[in-house]
Amino acid sequence: MKTYALTVTCPSARGVVAAIANYLADQGCNISDSAQFDDKETGGFFMRVSFESEAEVDLATLSDGFADAARPFDMAYEFHDEAVKMKVVIMVSRFGHCLNDLLYRWRIGALPIDIVAVVSNHMDYQKVVVNNDIPFHCIKVTPENKADAEARIMAVVEDAGAELIVLARYMQILSDEMCQKMSGRIINIHHSFLPSFKGANPYKQAFQRGVKLIGATSHYVTADLDEGPIIEQDIVRVTHAQSAEDYVSLGRDVESQVLARAIHAHIHQRVFVNGNKTVVFPASPGSYASERMG
Repeated sequence: MKTYALTVTCPSARGVVAAIANYLADQGCNISDSAQFDDKETGGFFMRVSFESEAEVDLATLSDGFADAARPFDMAYEFHDEAVKMKVVIMVSRFGHCLNDLLYRWRIGALPIDIVAVVSNHMDYQKVVVNNDIPFHCIKVTPENKADAEARIMAVVEDAGAELIVLARYMQILSDEMCQKMSGRIINIHHSFLPSFKGANPYKQAFQRGVKLIGATSHYVTADLDEGPIIEQDIVRVTHAQSAEDYVSLGRDVESQVLARAIHAHIHQRVFVNGNKTVVFPASPGSYASERMG
């Protein structure tokens, strides 16, 4: 049986859930997992449904037929084939821990994505990328060639048909134009627990403030630096006896885990942008299972 996901956003109204459930039942579909959120502050409604098409109805037919059910509620909706892997471009600079973690999760099937390219402004990780049979593009970025470099990056993205860009510690600020063009389709990992300690050296700021917890934040990229809607966060405890260098080392593991969880949520259509925030639904049963152990 085909397994699909349906994502819906609309104004909150009585009967929305019933309309969705009734339509799927009428089409011979069985709901296996469902999550919803009614935002009392904004009046917005968000829902994600996983279901099996027991009648083997195809995706296009389901999507086209849903229009009549969606119209009275002003629903914005999308149907997704859960067997199709999202095409992803990863971008990295000189810190490789997130890239290596993503490559490992991808290789064992724990992160079901199709990595179509890795872009870097340095050559450090060319060998590890090529050894995984992934195209590697070194695109140097300087103040003088920034516009041309971004055009080349976007050419890689578009030629590969990528639906998502992951900034795995890519230490270059993207232009407003690129952020707007890929709105909601660029995920960054920031080595701090936002909104505190923004900028390029948050661990030093945290060390100078004597914090007892450090963390990492994964968020969508917007034109406002480190201000995009937050998808995932986590922390690790530190003590007064540890140095700023200790913070960096401890932070590596947190960054890798947070970024992987954010990507996992995005590729499974569990993240909904809600103003300057996000609604992130729990993972469906079985969606973390790996194809192999190592």
